[in-house]
Amino acid sequence: MPGRILTLLLLALAACPAQARTASAGIARIQAAGVELREVKVQLRWPAGAEQGELHVAAARIDADVAGYRFRNVDWRCPVSRRPQGAWQCEGPLRADGAPSMRLALDLSAATTDALLSSGDARASLHRNAAAPDATELELTRVPIAWAQALLARAWEAGRITGGRASGPVVVETPAGRPLRADVRLAIDALSLESTDGAVAIGDLDAQVHIDFRQPARAGALAAIDGSLRGGELLYGNTYVALGGAPVWLRVDAMQRAGGGWDVPRLAWDDGDVLSIEGAGALAGDGSVQALDVIARSRDAAQLPDRYLSGWLGLAGLSGLGLDGAFEVAARIDRGNLSAVDARIDALTITDPRQRFHIDRLAGTLRHATGAAVDSELRWQGGALYELAFGPVRLPMRSEAGSLRLREVAELSMLGGTVRLDGFSLRPPDAEGGLRIGFGLELDALDVGALAQALGWPAFRGTLSGRIPSARYADERLDFDGGLSMQVFDGRVDVGALSMERPFGVAPTLSADLALHDLDLLGFTEVFDFGSITGRLHGRVDGLRLVDWTATAFDAEFHTQPRPGVRQRISQRAVQDISSVGDASFVTSLQGRLIGLFDDFGYRRIGIACRLENEVCRMSGLHSAGAGFTIVEGAGVPKLQVVGFNRDVDWPTLLERLAAVAAGDIAPVVD
Repeated sequence: MPGRILTLLLLALAACPAQARTASAGIARIQAAGVELREVKVQLRWPAGAEQGELHVAAARIDADVAGYRFRNVDWRCPVSRRPQGAWQCEGPLRADGAPSMRLALDLSAATTDALLSSGDARASLHRNAAAPDATELELTRVPIAWAQALLARAWEAGRITGGRASGPVVVETPAGRPLRADVRLAIDALSLESTDGAVAIGDLDAQVHIDFRQPARAGALAAIDGSLRGGELLYGNTYVALGGAPVWLRVDAMQRAGGGWDVPRLAWDDGDVLSIEGAGALAGDGSVQALDVIARSRDAAQLPDRYLSGWLGLAGLSGLGLDGAFEVAARIDRGNLSAVDARIDALTITDPRQRFHIDRLAGTLRHATGAAVDSELRWQGGALYELAFGPVRLPMRSEAGSLRLREVAELSMLGGTVRLDGFSLRPPDAEGGLRIGFGLELDALDVGALAQALGWPAFRGTLSGRIPSARYADERLDFDGGLSMQVFDGRVDVGALSMERPFGVAPTLSADLALHDLDLLGFTEVFDFGSITGRLHGRVDGLRLVDWTATAFDAEFHTQPRPGVRQRISQRAVQDISSVGDASFVTSLQGRLIGLFDDFGYRRIGIACRLENEVCRMSGLHSAGAGFTIVEGAGVPKLQVVGFNRDVDWPTLLERLAAVAAGDIAPVVD
């Protein structure tokens, strides 16, 4: 209709070209092709005998509600000239409040309307034919995708386009009494967009897409998207996708609900052997998943961690995880919670780059449901935990009422002994909380020497046995009930109050209490190359806290205790080592001057304690000795006494001294 008004004005002036003429029209409201113009003023001036006139079009408002566009104070001025066969041409600057500067060129005839909107190298051309008034054809050339921000906002209010250009044809049909339809076929270059909260984002994405969009008058929009994606990055919540050079094929059918949100009756994603997905679902108005039924397949899982799983793996502290094998997973999400899983795994090998764990050729089925009970079974051929190799295992499971449990005790060989897993249960995140795991653990006769060798510890000897009746993992914290008992150095070490924070995350933290019972000091000092001491050692380590496997706090005390038939002797080398580490010295006396003449000495008691806090170790011993504290109380002749004088020792310095002792780089201090 706006084109017809302009045509009538132009024809009226053309009838009297020899006279100067001015024609104008004021229209309160114009509706055409889904666009409404308000307070339109059209003025045409044509000087007498001139070959061209001047056209001025102004509108207080232009609303294209279907596309979501609203412009205010639109103004277009251009020189207008007549063309053969009753056509007219006009080109000039187009301005509107808040809009970038553009140029609009118009070719107008009784049969057709052609317009070209340009800004820099971006061009959008329009063609309309009077014989088909319901169809508008657009051709885009390097048009900034940000021009479609208003259209995006209608489907996704929180979305913000931040970059990218598009080229290709767009056909818009606005038949009376039928839904508006847009057929869009675009080549997209470097698309970038994000949500206002940053939870959803697309970066530097190239695509070839076909969009079929329909907007009924009294119902939500319908959209079908079909195309290929190449390169770029996608973020949806914790899911981060880094596309490679090969194209990924995408198909999405969506229907907008009247109350907000979208139903997605069809979703398809094809990334070759890496990952294919088929499914359907529903999204809330903010883009969050309300419901989802999908089947995901990977025939080559090696590229999955880098391309699709890095966001989730990073949260779990598993960045760089390696996968090799294949799987198929069917999953259902209902009201935002995982309600069913049916997975089939084929020879999947899982490797942690930090060598914390390794699982070799995991296979079988894993089924989980919130309703009726379903059974499944997984198994693997072997693996390792912190370089501790373990053998094959079979894991028969049952899922019922939202929890996944072992149907029977799982047993595997490890370090020459046996590890039994009992009462295992797993509950996926839901409305009540995040991931929760429970289990019982029994260790039977594990070789401590093999454990020490695998972890690079000194050559301990003995066995590790114990039972943890129950353990619980929730909110990135692992708590153990019960305790472990290690038979080492002909004695026993008990571990209690054991817990871990972020066991596979960043800076894992371990807390525990240790109790030492009747350890053979000779074997202990020989292992640590700490001279030679005979006797029996007792002690405790309360409130031990390791952050990233480095001690940051504890309250420790160690002492000897006489035992019938056991000699209590300490070598010259051990005295020197104790003096070096504890910043101690021999007591000045006549006997003290004879110390250097003996290889070993009798002692009555040995005791040392350290409370570590803020990288300072508060030292103490058997009892006070003037300004110091007694570490070794001698017996016999010569009577040995070792006294420490520095009660506050820098913890890193103390560790350096221990390292020097292990290297034999110490010297005695004798007063």
